Amino acid sequence: MADAADIPGTRPARARRWLRRTGVLLTGVPLLTGLLQLPAAPSAQAAGRTAAETSAQAATGSRTVGVSVDSVTPSIPGGGDTVTVSGTVTNNGKQTVTDATVDLRIGPKLNTRSDIDDAAERTGYTSGADGTPVGDDHSMDFERLAPGVAQPFTLSVPVDDLDLGSAGVYQLGVALSGQTSAQPWEQVLGFQRTFLPWQPDGTDTRTRTTFLWPLISTVHMTAQTDSNEQQTPVFLDDDLAKEIAPGGRLEQMVALGKDLDVTWVIDPDLLASVDAMTRTYEVRGPGGTTTPGTHQAVAKQWLADLQGAVAGKEVVALPFGDPDLASLAHNGTNVTGSLSRLKEATDVIANTVHTILHVQPVTDFAWPVDGAVDPSIVKVATSAGADTVIARSDSLEETGELPYTPSSARPIGGGTTAVVADARLSTAFEGDLTTASADSLAVQTFLSQSLMLNLQSDQQRSILVAPDRMPTASQARAMAQAVTTLQSSGWSEAQSLTATAEARPDPGATTKVPSASQYPSSLRKQELPGTAFEEIATTQDKLDNFKVILTDESRVVTPFGRAMNREMSTSWRGRATEAAGFRNGVENYLNALAGQVSLIQKSETKLSGRSATIPVTVQNNLVQGVDHLVLRLTSTSPTRLEIGGNTYAEQPVSVSGGHSQSVKFDTSANANGRVTVIAQLFTEDGQAYGDPVTFDVKVTEITATVMLVIGGGVLLLVLAGFRMYTQRKRAAREPSGDGPDGQDGRDGRDDTDTDGDGDAQESPPDPDAPQAADPSGTDPGSPAPAAPTENSAPPEHRPDSQDSQDPHTEESGTRPGAHDPQQPSDPAPDTAAESTDPSRTGERVDR
Repeated sequence: MADAADIPGTRPARARRWLRRTGVLLTGVPLLTGLLQLPAAPSAQAAGRTAAETSAQAATGSRTVGVSVDSVTPSIPGGGDTVTVSGTVTNNGKQTVTDATVDLRIGPKLNTRSDIDDAAERTGYTSGADGTPVGDDHSMDFERLAPGVAQPFTLSVPVDDLDLGSAGVYQLGVALSGQTSAQPWEQVLGFQRTFLPWQPDGTDTRTRTTFLWPLISTVHMTAQTDSNEQQTPVFLDDDLAKEIAPGGRLEQMVALGKDLDVTWVIDPDLLASVDAMTRTYEVRGPGGTTTPGTHQAVAKQWLADLQGAVAGKEVVALPFGDPDLASLAHNGTNVTGSLSRLKEATDVIANTVHTILHVQPVTDFAWPVDGAVDPSIVKVATSAGADTVIARSDSLEETGELPYTPSSARPIGGGTTAVVADARLSTAFEGDLTTASADSLAVQTFLSQSLMLNLQSDQQRSILVAPDRMPTASQARAMAQAVTTLQSSGWSEAQSLTATAEARPDPGATTKVPSASQYPSSLRKQELPGTAFEEIATTQDKLDNFKVILTDESRVVTPFGRAMNREMSTSWRGRATEAAGFRNGVENYLNALAGQVSLIQKSETKLSGRSATIPVTVQNNLVQGVDHLVLRLTSTSPTRLEIGGNTYAEQPVSVSGGHSQSVKFDTSANANGRVTVIAQLFTEDGQAYGDPVTFDVKVTEITATVMLVIGGGVLLLVLAGFRMYTQRKRAAREPSGDGPDGQDGRDGRDDTDTDGDGDAQESPPDPDAPQAADPSGTDPGSPAPAAPTENSAPPEHRPDSQDSQDPHTEESGTRPGAHDPQQPSDPAPDTAAESTDPSRTGERVDR
C-alpha cells in the first residue's frame, strides 16, 4: 500500500482512494461468500433494507456540500472543442470534509423535453441516473473543506473524452466526493447538474425562432402639470431615471438588445415618460411638494441609444400604458366607457412611437399577462383593433396527439390569430438570476430545450419566445447570452413576430381557446377589481363635465386621458395599494382643478322694497378662460321672493383666466320674511357644475298705504317748516307801529312794496313822519324791559278799554332821533297826514 501511494505521477489523495477501494473489495469477498449461504428470503429482505439505507444516506449526504456551476463554455460545444466548467464548492455541514474530489459526470442522453424538466427538478445525487465520472484526469482534489468555506474549481475536458453519441441533450453533472468524521467513507457529498446541447453536424431544417425583447416599465408620470405654457409634468418619483441611467435595467435592455435579432415590444407610455424627462420636469416629494428633475441628459442619451438600437428592426407597440386586458375582460366590461378607454390607448400608439423613435410600429398585437387567455380576454383584446393575440402554450395547451411542438400561429375564430409562445422557452429566465450559477443553468436549459424542440421533427416550424414583460437586469443578461448563442447555433434562425404570425398553421395544433374557468387562479387574484374601473369611470365623467367649459380643453384632456390609461396598467398587478393611491391622486387633482371655477360664498342679504338686484360672483382661478357655463339662481319660496319673475333665472357666464365676474339677478318681493336662495353653475347641456352656494335673503316689504302715509307726513313737515320760515322772515321785516285796521296807519296798505321779482322791498321812511315805536317797546340801548304784566298784553287782549299811557312810554318806546328836527333834504312822507280824530279804544298812537 505504501508503494502504491508513492506511485510516480499519482497524487497522494488519488492513491489513497485507490487503496481504500481495493481494501473494501478484498474485505467484501468473504462476506459475500457467507451471504450466499444464507436462506433466500432473509437475503432479499436484508438487501432491501441495505439499498434503502444506502439511498437515504446518499440523498442526505449529497446535500452536505453545495456545488455551484457558474459557467459552461462553450455553451454549445462542437467537435474538437474542450468543455470548461467553473464554479465553487461550499461545505454547508458542521464537520470538515476531507479527501474531497470534484469531478465531471456525463449522464445518459435525454430523449424528450419532459426529460429535461425532470432532470432540472431533481435535487441531490441519484446513483446511476446522474452518470459516471469522466475520469480522474478531469477532476480536482481538496484535502480539507472547512465548514462554511467556499472553494473555486475549474474542470476542463475535451469533447472527445465525453464519449457523446448522436446529436441531442446530455446531462452534465459536477460531483464532490469525500468523507467526514461522522461518515468516514467516500461518498458523494454534493452534486449539481446542468445540460449540454450537442449538435455536431448542421441540421437540414432550422427552427425559425422569434424572441420578444420587451421595453416596459411601471407607471411614473402623474396627471399633474404646472400651470405654465409648457405644462411641466410631475413624476411620482425618480425611479425611471435610475432605470435608464448607466447600469440600470432599461439601459441594459437597450445596450444588450441592440446587437440581437429580436422583435422589440414597447409600451408607448415609457417613451412618452422618458421624452418628458428630456425637458423641464418635476418630481413629487413628501407632503405633495415637488422638486425640479435633473436627469435630462440621461433621458436624451437613452432615447438616442434606443433610436439606434431599433433602426431597421421590427417594433411592436402595445396600447398606451400596457392595459391589463384580463382585468378589463373579467372586471371592467360591465362599467360604461372601459372599452372606450382601451380604444383611446390604442389610437395614440402610432403617433407616440413614430414621433419619438422615428419608426413605424406594428400595432396589430395584443399581449395578455403571461399569455393566459380565455374567450372574454380574446374578445376584449381584439375590440380595440388588434387581430393577433400573443398567448402561451401553458394556457392554450395542445390536446391532440402531435409528437412535436407545433408552430406558434393558429386561427382561433372570428378572424383572430393566436401566436402561442412556447412556455418552456419563455419561462426559462424567470426567477432570481443574480447568481452566476442560476444564470448559467438558465442559459443551458434554454438552449437544450430549443435543440430538443428542433430534433422532434424534420418539419420546419416557427416558434415564439415571450419572456417576462419586465425582466430584471440579470434576467436580461441571461436572455442576451442565450439569444446570442442560439442565433449562432446550427439549428435555429431568427424571425420577426409578424412573420411568425403569418406562418402556415399546423393542421394538428389546438385552436380552441380555454374556458374562463381554466384561467389561472394565481393570475386572477392579481387583477384590478371592478371598483377600480368604476373609479376610472367616475374620473372620466368628471373630466367630461369639466372640459366642456374650457377654452383650451387639450391642456386638461391629454394629461388626464393618459393618466386614466395608466390606471389600467398591467404593472399594477400585485400592487393593489399603490394602484388605488394612484387612482385617488388622479381624481383628487381633477377635483382641485375643477374647483378653481366656483361661486364665491355669500352671507345673508337684506332686501328692502318690492324689487332689487342680487349679485352672485363667479371666480376662475385657472390660467385659461372658461365659457359655456350657465348660472342659475333659484328661490325656494317664489311666493315670497321671485327671481326674474319666476322661481329661478339663468344667465350665461364667461370668465377669463385668473379673474372673477359678478352676475346680477333682478328680484321682486311679495311678502316679508327670510327666503333661502340657491346659486348653482350648470354646463350648457344641463349638468350641474361644482357645489351650489346657498344663502338667505331677508325681505322687508313696504306696502303702498305705508308709502302714502310716510309721503304725506314728509309733505306736512316740509309745509310746516316753510310756514315757520316765512313767518319769521316777515316778523323780522315789519315795523312795530299798528295803523288803523292793523295796517300800521296806511289805510290797509303794508309798508312794504314788491319789486318786479316779487321780492319784498321795504319803503324808505318819511323823515317828517313820526317814527313807529320799536315793537319791543324799548330802545335798543335801554335796559331790558320788566317782566310782562297784564297791562303789557296787546290792546285787543287788555281787560280794560281805556287809554292809559305811562308818562315814560313815549321816550322808552321811540327810537333814537324820533323827535329830531326835520331837514330840508329829508324826503317827503309817503303816508297821509296824521289824523286828528280821537283814537279808538286800545289803539296806540304816537303823539
